[in-house]
Amino acid sequence: MVSAAVLHLWVLAWLASVLAAEDDYHLVIAPQSPVVQIGSNLTAICMINNTTEVTADDLYWKLSEIIPKEHYIKINSSALNVTVTIRSEKSEWLFCSCKTESHYVVLNRGKFTHGIWLRKGYRPEKPKNLSCIAVQESETISSNIKCQWEAVGHQTEAVPTNYTLFIRQTGDKIYTASILGPVNKTTVDLNLFPHHMELEIWVVAQNELGKEESEHLIKLANCFVKTKPPSVAVISEAVFPTSLVMSWNSSIDKRYLETIYEIRFCPLGSQKWFYVPLADTSRYIQSFRLQNLQPDTVYVTQVRCKYNNNNKHCGYWSDWSSNVTERTPEDLPKSKPDVWIITSEEGLNKRQIEFICKDPEFSNGRIRRFNITIEKQKDSIRNGTWEIIPVNRSLTDGSSSKKQITPLKTITLDDEESVTVYVTAINSVGASPQAKLIISRKTREPPAVEKTEVQSHNGQLFLSWKPPNRTVSEYVVEWVSDGERNWQRENGKKNYTAIKGDLKQFVQYRISVYPIYGKLVGKPVLERAYFEQGVPSQGPIVNLSGDPGCYTAKLEWDEIPLIKRRGFITNYTIYYRSGTETRGITVPANTTSYTLTSLSRNTKYDIWIKASTIRGSVNGSNHSFTTLKYAPGEIEGIVVGVSLGFLFVVLMTMLLCFCKKDVIKDNFWPQIPNPGDSTIGNWSPDYPLKAEAPRENCLSGISVLNVDVCDAKCVFEEDKASLPLKKDKYLSEEHSSGIGGSSCMSSPRQSVSDSDEGGDMADTTASTIQYSSVVASSGYKGQNPSSLPQQSIFSRSESTQPLLDCEENHDTMVQEGSRQCFLRQPCFTHNAGNENATDSNDFNPLEMKQQEVLDFCPLEEDTEHTAPADCQSDDWIPAPVSSYMPQLGGYRPQ
Repeated sequence: MVSAAVLHLWVLAWLASVLAAEDDYHLVIAPQSPVVQIGSNLTAICMINNTTEVTADDLYWKLSEIIPKEHYIKINSSALNVTVTIRSEKSEWLFCSCKTESHYVVLNRGKFTHGIWLRKGYRPEKPKNLSCIAVQESETISSNIKCQWEAVGHQTEAVPTNYTLFIRQTGDKIYTASILGPVNKTTVDLNLFPHHMELEIWVVAQNELGKEESEHLIKLANCFVKTKPPSVAVISEAVFPTSLVMSWNSSIDKRYLETIYEIRFCPLGSQKWFYVPLADTSRYIQSFRLQNLQPDTVYVTQVRCKYNNNNKHCGYWSDWSSNVTERTPEDLPKSKPDVWIITSEEGLNKRQIEFICKDPEFSNGRIRRFNITIEKQKDSIRNGTWEIIPVNRSLTDGSSSKKQITPLKTITLDDEESVTVYVTAINSVGASPQAKLIISRKTREPPAVEKTEVQSHNGQLFLSWKPPNRTVSEYVVEWVSDGERNWQRENGKKNYTAIKGDLKQFVQYRISVYPIYGKLVGKPVLERAYFEQGVPSQGPIVNLSGDPGCYTAKLEWDEIPLIKRRGFITNYTIYYRSGTETRGITVPANTTSYTLTSLSRNTKYDIWIKASTIRGSVNGSNHSFTTLKYAPGEIEGIVVGVSLGFLFVVLMTMLLCFCKKDVIKDNFWPQIPNPGDSTIGNWSPDYPLKAEAPRENCLSGISVLNVDVCDAKCVFEEDKASLPLKKDKYLSEEHSSGIGGSSCMSSPRQSVSDSDEGGDMADTTASTIQYSSVVASSGYKGQNPSSLPQQSIFSRSESTQPLLDCEENHDTMVQEGSRQCFLRQPCFTHNAGNENATDSNDFNPLEMKQQEVLDFCPLEEDTEHTAPADCQSDDWIPAPVSSYMPQLGGYRPQ
């Protein structure tokens, strides 16, 4: 084995040297452009030719990438071998290059690189399942034989596989047809189809990597024939209501080939075919009788044929003939009509019963009428009357396979009555056996079944129940939906069944199970079910029940209509949203109202309800509402509360004022000392001040200063000169309760007193209200004046209390003949140039009341009171006390 590999390498080396001698390349690869099989190993050799610039150690191989050195074999210094495994299907280059970078190599890089193109492919495999067919054209077999096979294995675009079909007739005449690529069928023209001759057929698959031949088919030429279907006719015979006679004609002459036939039939509308055994038709025949058919039933028949040969694998069946239909003749009904009832309440202690009926299962013809007899019984005593009611049946479209439901009669029964009904079905031939049904008293109805359950499984609706403790002859399973009603009967020994009706999706059925005891109908048990559930087609419509509150809102919605429910509602989900926040509440399926709580006042909410089934959910329509800002009665409560609170505060304030009236009086209306309790000193300019003992009616706290009449006059003249200027100022100020608030006090003088305190008194005058008066020698209101006649007394008060307001009748304050002269301050600056003094009569008494402090002057016409002789007229001006004392608001002696 090793010697063979070495020999192969030497052959490659010799081939490379031969190739190099013919070309001007320094590197040459052998073999040139090989076809390689995918999955095999490729061995190539690279030879160095006509150069000493490189050696085998300087060479490397590259396929899609540089091949590792462990795959290299150095043959000598000028030859390098490589072995690689071909894995990918894509063709590619295999290069041999050198890695030396001498100047000569760089300048002649093209001579130091050589490559070969690798074409990759698969070796062909043996074709399988070769088959050929010759079809009938018009009345003869076509000369073209169509053959097909299964191409096994893979092929690539670089190395495709060619297929050649060979057909050999007797006498070594061969017909061929070749195709290229992945096509696996072809047609061979035999010029004339060789009936009764043997044919040998095979296929050869070939490419550059090899060839394979299929198995040979050796058969008679008629075994490859497929004829046309025969033409069929069917007839019925009235005397044979359960059979049909079929006849047909072969599509090809018996001289070319003899055929056998296959027959099948079924009732119209059925998908289940019945086949006649081949043993009955395995010879050349042209008619056949179908037996044991149902009377008055439309049947569909078909026939096909093929070459008659004992080898069942010889020949092809023709297509089935076109459908031929025929109805069997009518016969007497063989089964009873299926009578049933519909019961409803009719007033008090009464029932309304409607009798309905389906055609007998084997009606054997179109039912023309029903005969019904109702026998009433009461208190177990037969009434002896029979009523026969013929029921005419309208003509149908002729299909007896569809059982018609016919209403028979409606009666009203008392709860204590029972009836027995007898029904027969009549067709054109005769009457069916009699059906019987007993309706018992309502108070004596037999027991019902227990524990019913409905399930949908594998496209069917199954119903199961627990039988009662009595013997049941049969069960009636009834289902009702959308006004349609149907029922089926089951054996009394069964406890489950599959509903055989044509059920619809997304429709709710009310399924009832009735046990039948003999002919006596028992109590039903009702179940609701869906053959298949879906998503509701409509969501619930939600509305508010009443007006919303501040924090609550009651919602109401109606159930989805049954036709749009499409399944059992599992639950409702209530969604309500305010702003961007959405909340959901799930409630049971039997709920149609709900009260939302914990809402926010004066807030708009959007609400909707989602109804869910096991198949999905759907949202209902949106509804919006806004909660109240104030709850009903809340505003009234606030108003009442505030009013009660205000009333309470008022009452408490009044109570407090009543209890604390003395304190309030002292704070708002303080006690003013009685001036009558004051001590007043009298002084005169001619006599020194003499201290007198305080008397009960004297003013206290008064300093007395002796001045002469001339000095007093001087002071009054100064006051008189300044009176016009002061008038405007006094009028601009508010009314004051005392003289101390006047502008004269802005520069108070020190009081003149005979007290020894001297400067101390000057310090206290600014904090006391100082006022003084010149009292005439005559008495004032009964007071005793000084004993010295014609002497004026100047009195000064240092009381801190404000003066009293003027009294209403100021003319009575001073006795007639009294005279007083008042100074606003202890001393005034005398304006010697003011000789135009204004008397007091020039002032309006009302304006004098509004002034806080007034300066006084004597009346011009007052000649009775004149200044003393030793007094200068410019210095003092006496004033009548009766004219000015009231405006000063001074104290009035008591």
